[in-house]
Amino acid sequence: MANSYKRGDNDSRPWGTWEVLDSENNFCVKRIKVIPGGKLSLQLHHHRSEHWILVKGEALITLGETLLTKKAGENVFIPQEIKHRIQNNSMEDVEFIEVQIGENLDENDIVRLEDIYGRA
Repeated sequence: MANSYKRGDNDSRPWGTWEVLDSENNFCVKRIKVIPGGKLSLQLHHHRSEHWILVKGEALITLGETLLTKKAGENVFIPQEIKHRIQNNSMEDVEFIEVQIGENLDENDIVRLEDIYGRA
């Protein structure tokens, strides 16, 4: 199993920020902040599943063909190969904890299907 994430890794994106809280061979835990109006790309992963636990705010989540509204204290499981996205339509930050589980954990396993920031 390959995992290129290391504890403390972080990055800024047009939609907000992410930081790796913990990482081992087959899992990675990130804290992700989505700014007001921020929207991650519609994406999928070939080598990992994800579990999102919202800890702040309310978000609109695309899971396959379904739209879900989730707020702090709620969660969603994203199976491998299922398209997904989170967006913040509110006036406050949305934060969630993302637990990635899989055989290949790195940024190269992001397949962007649609992106408002021109990265698809």
